[in-house]
Amino acid sequence: MNVKHSNENNLKKNSHIENNPIVSYDQLPMYDLFLSQVTDYLNDKFVGEGFTNNIIQNYIKNEAISRPEDKKKRGYTKKHIIQLVLLSYMRPVLTTEEIKKVFSLAFNDINNDEDDIISWEEAYKVFSAIQYDNFHTFLDKIVNYNIDSSDELLKLMNIEGEDEERIKVFLLVLFLVSEASAIKKIAQNIVDKFNN
Repeated sequence: MNVKHSNENNLKKNSHIENNPIVSYDQLPMYDLFLSQVTDYLNDKFVGEGFTNNIIQNYIKNEAISRPEDKKKRGYTKKHIIQLVLLSYMRPVLTTEEIKKVFSLAFNDINNDEDDIISWEEAYKVFSAIQYDNFHTFLDKIVNYNIDSSDELLKLMNIEGEDEERIKVFLLVLFLVSEASAIKKIAQNIVDKFNN
């Protein structure tokens, strides 16, 4: 087995990442849901996100996502799930106000479907494709970084033996934090500049 393939398999296994990093549109719930069902669904799909009924109601109150259909108890549709899934990917990077600004670029008034420039289905399918491509490109980048850069750094720091694996993981986490930080700053700058 080659080293690159072995490292890629280890990274996927250790970070609990599957081949498809996002739920496909066809796998989203087809029927309208109660708020508690929405919360359960999101917490099942996004472990560690900690969605609660109050959090979702606050997003509705702040008009980050749209109100339930006709104020029915079972008024949470596939559109709401899409909004919350997209929001869950955005919230580590953007504030709620920034997310609202991003959504308004394509959907204008969040509670008026008639002024949408594209559909939520189209937005979700595009995001899914981008997420899938970026995931695999980024995973290759991580594997290459892990093989090339960390080995060179370990030699420079004279680290060998049992500490080698720990320092490799430490360096990989630093690499990921650096990437995430850069991406967050770029995304925030784009949103700020467009809305100014």
